[in-house]
Amino acid sequence: MKLINGTELSNKLNEENRIEVLKFKRKPKLQIYQVGDDFSSNKYIKYKQKKAKDLGIEFELLRFKNNVLEEVVIEQINKSNNDDSVTAIIVQLPIPKHINQINIIKAIDPIKDADGFTPVAMGETVLGLPINPPATPKGIMKLIEGEKINLIGSDVVIIGRSNIVGKPLANMLINKQATVTICNTKTNNLDTHIKNAEIIIAAAGSPNLINKNNIGHNQIVIDVGSNYVNGKYCGDANFDEIKNEVSLITPVPGGVGPMTIWALFDNVIQLYKLQNKNNT
Repeated sequence: MKLINGTELSNKLNEENRIEVLKFKRKPKLQIYQVGDDFSSNKYIKYKQKKAKDLGIEFELLRFKNNVLEEVVIEQINKSNNDDSVTAIIVQLPIPKHINQINIIKAIDPIKDADGFTPVAMGETVLGLPINPPATPKGIMKLIEGEKINLIGSDVVIIGRSNIVGKPLANMLINKQATVTICNTKTNNLDTHIKNAEIIIAAAGSPNLINKNNIGHNQIVIDVGSNYVNGKYCGDANFDEIKNEVSLITPVPGGVGPMTIWALFDNVIQLYKLQNKNNT
């Protein structure tokens, strides 16, 4: 068993980005929209703020009360779209149910979409032409590249069909000539799909989903799960049960998570360069 160390790789890539930002004529600026006061969101936003500072990227948080009207948020997004000082926009999820998440995401100018969630970014991801693909899939692909894992013809099983991970990641892998099966927790014969895969990417949010009863031998496991069990942070794979059966595995924490943050800020930098083609 070998750990795929996302922390180590992300540190190297972040340092490269920090040096690149120093060469820009002005600092890129990231705006984060937050609706309400979700505890987890507050934690993630503080981490992003710290990472922005480390990279030399300006950071601005726009907070709205939980009962804000959808049109008020969209109006502000339109202002940010037209503000040349704003490089990139993120809407911190989740948002309250009275606001249509799709409408909010569609309001973001694709050239300022750091998360890669707009229909344009998703469509370009399918076509293999993305400037700003969704951050977690982008981070996963960079991990795979870093480990020199051969994707051509490989049997890859993704467990999870979300717009954030499963769907865009499947298309990114297909564009690399992998053979991809998308499953979910309701998939018939899920254990068989898991056992027969060469590469397993677990993004279901279901602890102990990958375990000693369904793991094969010498497989690669990329664990995207984010769960709390008995006060302990864990992924979708039972790490202790399967670690001696697999050839490569991402730990949780320290695997995909740091790479997602790298990818998010790398998107900010790529958007800045696109917006300033002749003035970087």
